Amino acid sequence: QVQLVESGGGLVQPGGSLRLSCAVSTSIFSTLTVGWYRQAPGKPRELVATITTGGSTNYITSVKGRFTISRDNAKNAVYLQMNSLKPEDTAVYSCNTRFQSVTYWGQGTQVTVSS
Repeated sequence: QVQLVESGGGLVQPGGSLRLSCAVSTSIFSTLTVGWYRQAPGKPRELVATITTGGSTNYITSVKGRFTISRDNAKNAVYLQMNSLKPEDTAVYSCNTRFQSVTYWGQGTQVTVSS
């Protein structure tokens, strides 16, 4: 069983920053690829960024240069540093991983970018 808990969301003005955290409760965290997804109202969920066990990262085009995904294997955590936030980044952000053919999700954290 793998559990994920997100935190760090909130209301921020355009151009501001937020750091999301995803705490992963499993002893095999270091072997997992973890992704951050987001879903805005009325839109499909999209994959924002991923980080592999070796620390390789990928981002969707719209967040490249603004968002940074990282992991701390000692703390069983993955982070999403979001800078230069835009109103279109408003969404519920969730972290995700897959283990033994089962996909696990956190409950999500709301990010609202508005003046």
